[in-house]
Amino acid sequence: MGQTDLTRPLGRPGGWADPEPPCGNAEHGTLPVRPYDLLTLAACHALAALWRLLGLRNAAGMLRHYLRGTGAPHRVDAGRLLALPAVRAATEAQLTRWRAEALKRWAAGGRAPAAYPADSGWRDVLITRDVSPDWWLALRYMEFRLTGTVRVAVDGTTVVDYRCAVHKAWNFDRGGRELGVPFTPFARLHETGLAKEFAVTGEAFGHHA
Repeated sequence: MGQTDLTRPLGRPGGWADPEPPCGNAEHGTLPVRPYDLLTLAACHALAALWRLLGLRNAAGMLRHYLRGTGAPHRVDAGRLLALPAVRAATEAQLTRWRAEALKRWAAGGRAPAAYPADSGWRDVLITRDVSPDWWLALRYMEFRLTGTVRVAVDGTTVVDYRCAVHKAWNFDRGGRELGVPFTPFARLHETGLAKEFAVTGEAFGHHA
């Protein structure tokens, strides 16, 4: 049956214990609504409709969820995110690190079959326009955390079972900008109560032999 390593998990150094908190915008509904806030709100509804017509379904869905103003978490298909080249490369790098660390411990422990818990901690990955215009507009970047087990057989072969959780604090950073477009007018929709920031969550499971 082998032994289970109950010491520190593989691959944790460099990861964060908790996902990134929301940005430092003003609290929801604490600023007065100005006429230009209503114009921004109308423009966002039109933009969400345009994105949907263009096939940018994830981007449209995120913006619409923001405009609904519930603040409820928005669940996404983490498996589709894992298929993006940038995300796949980031997660595969963690799995490779787990395997290397597991083999090192296995060799030091007498090469008996063993199982090692693994935890990447929270890490971020950038999603660019080149990777996916839709997911770039929807998220721009996201955080992921891999947890699982690496099993090493007596001959040194490894099998990895893991869970990938994804997270994104979805908001517009006051003072930020992208492609010259300032985020402050969009952040004000949350601050005036016309929209509400929310968390994007999801999970997927994998097996690597």
